[in-house]
Amino acid sequence: MSGKLYIVPTPVGNLDDMTPRAVSVLRSVSLVLAEDTRTSAVLMKHFGISTPMASHHKFNEHRNLDPLLCRMEAGEDMALVSDAGTPGISDPGFMLSRECRRRGIDVITLPGATAFVPALVDSGLPCDRFFFEGFLPPKKGRASRIEMLAALSCTFIIYESPLRLVKTLTQLAEACGADRPASVSREISKLHESTVRGTLSELSVHFEANPPRGEIVIIVGGVERPAPEQRRHRNKYRDDENDEND
Repeated sequence: MSGKLYIVPTPVGNLDDMTPRAVSVLRSVSLVLAEDTRTSAVLMKHFGISTPMASHHKFNEHRNLDPLLCRMEAGEDMALVSDAGTPGISDPGFMLSRECRRRGIDVITLPGATAFVPALVDSGLPCDRFFFEGFLPPKKGRASRIEMLAALSCTFIIYESPLRLVKTLTQLAEACGADRPASVSREISKLHESTVRGTLSELSVHFEANPPRGEIVIIVGGVERPAPEQRRHRNKYRDDENDEND
């Protein structure tokens, strides 16, 4: 009987955000696959977890894939963790989970921490519908992605490094309009967590004067569309104009 792969979210900041179930799973499996074993060692030590670890990241996942799958097919349970948050969300993990499913190995994903959800809710912008972009391309394709995002009618989410934040806010202001509402959250669930809200131009000015540190989540409101009643009124007006011109 094949083993299982557990996708285990880990805290993005405060270690108290770790769930009891996640701790139990990490203790029960035969191997923990970690994006960076040095980072995960801090977590493992904090919770008294002695399960062996092996590195699994974007530079070795192709090489590791088949040996890991063979071990799970032979009956071993494994857990996959990233440095912080949920594996597969802008972190390694998709390839391994996809291949497990293709080979009939059960993949069990635990609920848990991810940075964009608290940032989205804390932004004060509509969160009934949203688009998750993750990290923008650093160069090739960046402008076209920003133009696509600018046209969305729903709230959208971008992960960014502190070094590129002002540049990204400036580019977003150019594409979306300087007055588009947005927020910038940093260090989610950590000691110096903060959220700054305003227009894209206001945020650009603020962070130009106050260079940020830590992990960044940008939330941007969607382009405003006419309400249904306004659209019906405009369409009726156009129909009346057409009737007069006939």
